[in-house]
Amino acid sequence: CRSCAAQQYTKRLIHTPIGVRLLPMTPEIANLSNAARQAIARRDWATVTACANGILQRSPNEAEGFFLLGMAEKAAERPRNAVEAFEKVLGIDPDRYDAAVELASQHSMARRNALVAELLERYAPALDNSPRYLDLAGTVYTQIGLPEKAWPLFVKANELQDNIPLFQANLAACAVFVGEIDVAKETYRKLLDRTPQHQRNHYELARLERATDRDHIDEMEAILAATDLPVERNVFLYFALGKEYEDLGEWDKSFDFYERGGDAVMRVADYAIETDVAIIDKVIDVCSADWLQSDAKPEGKTPIFVVGLPRTGTTLTERIIGSHSLVQSVGETEFAQMAIRRASGVQSPEKMTPEMLDAVRDLDISFFSSAYLDALSYRLKEQPYFIEKLPFNVLYLGFVAKAWPDAPMVLLRRNPMDSCFSMYKQVFTWAYKFSYSLENLGTYYIAYERLCRHWQEVLGDRLVVVDYETLVANQEQETRRLLDGLGLEFEDACLGFDKNAAPSATASSIQVREKVHTRSVGKWKRFEQHLAPLRRQLEQAGIDVE
Repeated sequence: CRSCAAQQYTKRLIHTPIGVRLLPMTPEIANLSNAARQAIARRDWATVTACANGILQRSPNEAEGFFLLGMAEKAAERPRNAVEAFEKVLGIDPDRYDAAVELASQHSMARRNALVAELLERYAPALDNSPRYLDLAGTVYTQIGLPEKAWPLFVKANELQDNIPLFQANLAACAVFVGEIDVAKETYRKLLDRTPQHQRNHYELARLERATDRDHIDEMEAILAATDLPVERNVFLYFALGKEYEDLGEWDKSFDFYERGGDAVMRVADYAIETDVAIIDKVIDVCSADWLQSDAKPEGKTPIFVVGLPRTGTTLTERIIGSHSLVQSVGETEFAQMAIRRASGVQSPEKMTPEMLDAVRDLDISFFSSAYLDALSYRLKEQPYFIEKLPFNVLYLGFVAKAWPDAPMVLLRRNPMDSCFSMYKQVFTWAYKFSYSLENLGTYYIAYERLCRHWQEVLGDRLVVVDYETLVANQEQETRRLLDGLGLEFEDACLGFDKNAAPSATASSIQVREKVHTRSVGKWKRFEQHLAPLRRQLEQAGIDVE
């Protein structure tokens, strides 16, 4: 009878809309749970919170109540509360993989990557029947720099549900990182068949293949004509069109779209070039020759930092060194910056400020090495050396040099005009904001040149300078010189870096699958007329652009 049923626990396992199985619960709590999950689908977070509180009032130790509360706190962007709620779920029911993956996602946003890796390693095997959490776990793996672990999760999610655009887009992006370029192309085409006006997907497809005709150009220009959106919402199409017109050798049209893309970003970017120049000036001020004197004796593995401006060959160089049997690549992390930011105690929406550098200049340098290695521990394998390749770590070479007095560093240089133009035509989303304006590019490059001269002066032979043009013209000779500068024996595998199966999650993730070539050398000259103002700006500062 109805009254008897109300006094018993529900014996069935409830299948929820997001695929997790819940422990048996009373009918009343089950009804609240179902109502909350329907509200999640509607993004009705007030109802979710009310249902969660209703469950916890009736059963204060109910895992489902804390899970729903965690979802509401996540939506409200209160990460500490969300973490606390998801941790309570796992304390009550350690098998709740949904709470574990949600917790991992929250830790990832706070850069607690070691905790993230530990959670995902434990719970990923339990996700085989949950496409929702396979996809989220794959996303989080990608965020912490492990796309090779994300890849099988994305594949499985799409096998279980092959018509979900979000799952397909994540699969396609990860396919590029792990070198499955054909899968990426096919998936982006499927997405565009379904949503022909999706600008980001057009841009990603344009990156994957060289245009040989106007077919894709015509599609994208038709979208621009039909949608009549504000220019800032057309950024991805502008850059995609610029790239494909460049493929076809139509330089004027290509530059026009690159310029329109850059201008569109700058219309909405809250940015002043003086901010970045001030950071460079502060780095030079803090990291003097006297400041760099150090008797630090770090334990553990030795880092090899590869730095330079974006698009100057840093990824190519990383792949060459990373193909050596004694070296592991950890790709790009922001742990160096994070160590300085956290130790400074300076609260700022900016990732780095002169005030942060001032705040840490007199600290014992062990703050930097210990925080950096602790953050990176989940990535390190058996090799005695590892590469950290992030272009903007060029700002922190002084801290690296002081923390590891015996560690070599690699600085990539490239023709100034090729460097600037290659950045100008690249979408970095909201990073490297100076790159969307030729004038800002020139101003930044002049300050950057001053920084490079400073590093060469104070670091001496510890800084191995690699010239991109020389490297691609004389691969073996320069590879031998590079390895010798790093104290490594030459290995043939370093010449066959294109066979290196390691993932690459950088803007150059497609090019690193190719052999060395010189096609990118001197490309700026095709646009010489358009780039004349930049050339004048650099030459007036005494920079040789040839």
